[in-house]
Amino acid sequence: MAVATAGAAERSAPAPGGQPPVVRTIVFFGDSLTAGYGLANPNAEAFPAVIQGKLDAARRPWRVVNSGLSGETSSGGLRRIDWVLRQPPDAFVLALGANDGLRGIEPAVTRTNLTRIIERVRAKNPAVVVLLAGMQMPPNLGPDYTRDFATLYPAVAQAARATLVPFLLEGVGGVPELNQADGIHPTAGGHRKIAETIWAHLLPLL
Repeated sequence: MAVATAGAAERSAPAPGGQPPVVRTIVFFGDSLTAGYGLANPNAEAFPAVIQGKLDAARRPWRVVNSGLSGETSSGGLRRIDWVLRQPPDAFVLALGANDGLRGIEPAVTRTNLTRIIERVRAKNPAVVVLLAGMQMPPNLGPDYTRDFATLYPAVAQAARATLVPFLLEGVGGVPELNQADGIHPTAGGHRKIAETIWAHLLPLL
């Protein structure tokens, strides 16, 4: 598991009265896409780290924690979430499910796991901001599976009152120059593109 943090408090403007600003935490909870698999420096190049840079540039007192784990499924995430929540986050970005789809796991199972993860996050902090990053599967898995998988994310987001990013890899998936040789994991440029997609949905919530 990679962890990327930055000293947002030191770079943020002082609060009124000379008090230091309260530093809040964003946890990015995902798989190898979140962890920055294959990058030369995931702590600087993975999209959560890019978002930390955006927060610092905007002088927002937020600390990013990258809890991406390569190979993680939604079931694995559900088993791991309580450990991650030892310090409840103020914002939570959930980006799991890609490995479920690649393994042909029933979309209903993924939907249940994602819902339970969000429920546990809210149980720790009812005021938490939750962002759910959607995923899509290639058509070779069959039209029914591809459709059912794509629709599970809007269903989870609506039921859990989470903000939905329709597709984490928007503008990146299937673009050769933005992906590594395996055609699955983004390059550093691909991660910058993902960060722009997430940032557009995340910034209004902070």
